[in-house]
Amino acid sequence: MTMSADEKFTPTHLLGGTDRVARLGYGAMQLAGRGVIGLPDDVLGAIDVLHGAVEQGVQFFDTANAYGPRTVNQLIGRALSPYSDDLVIGNKVGARRGPAGEWLTDSRPEIVRAQVEDALLDLRAEASQLTYLRLRGDGQAPGASPGDEVPLEDALGTLVELRDEGKVRHIGISGASPELLERAQRLTPIAAVQNRFNLIDRSGVEVLAACERDGIAFVPYFPLATGALGDPPALTRPAQRLGVSTSAVALGWLLRRSPVIVPIPGTSSLEHLTDNLRATEVAAALTEEEVDALTAVEDEKSASLDTMSTQMIDALTRRRRASASRR
Repeated sequence: MTMSADEKFTPTHLLGGTDRVARLGYGAMQLAGRGVIGLPDDVLGAIDVLHGAVEQGVQFFDTANAYGPRTVNQLIGRALSPYSDDLVIGNKVGARRGPAGEWLTDSRPEIVRAQVEDALLDLRAEASQLTYLRLRGDGQAPGASPGDEVPLEDALGTLVELRDEGKVRHIGISGASPELLERAQRLTPIAAVQNRFNLIDRSGVEVLAACERDGIAFVPYFPLATGALGDPPALTRPAQRLGVSTSAVALGWLLRRSPVIVPIPGTSSLEHLTDNLRATEVAAALTEEEVDALTAVEDEKSASLDTMSTQMIDALTRRRRASASRR
């Protein structure tokens, strides 16, 4: 459902039908230390980025117990609490870190409940505005863990109980297939779905279609392909015309690609934050022809939820090689 030039660009989304937020959010994972473990080297700088995001109009933040673990939530609580009524902190539970820092799913009901309680403590909040349950429907939560054997109904049922207790306002799911989303919706209203989707990887397109149908926020992770988008002409030309970065164009395209998409680009730099947030203006300035050319960068018809696109795999490979060469 790519928005045409004739449609009025809408910069906000009504989360769960009740809470209106600006559609360009902020992902906080990069505020952790190296390997998403511990605190960053510059704690005060991380707090400045969070303050800067709010000052520049960000209302939708993304985080997780597994970031740090817990240290990113603690930074958010330190920087932003007490929260204004228009801020939504979306926190993911149902995942943890292994002994070597590996990412593991674990959606046992007692783990889900404990992580929600820990997040409220770390975020200095009485209730979570949005809590996601991490699933494995997109094939991107690696490693075997007890959560693999937990029925969705039991894990998600725990969040429903916590909502009924007043500790969770909206419920979301992360890493969902269309089938898992349908099962989840039979249990509870789903306000947001977080799946992999960006200019060079459209693996979440079927889930996006389901979210469009039901008015659910679709929150793409890796919205900038971890900074490895490359330089296809469809990306560089509008960037040159508008005098903006290719990142701002890629985010602007996401905002135009569907009215339910809520990107969450992350950064630990105030400069990059400001650059990313230009995307809302860029989205309104992109021509319909430019949007169509950006959409055509990757074939959505052949996209598969459990398979990364070749372009995305190549981008990650280039990034790993570059990182290795700097060590």
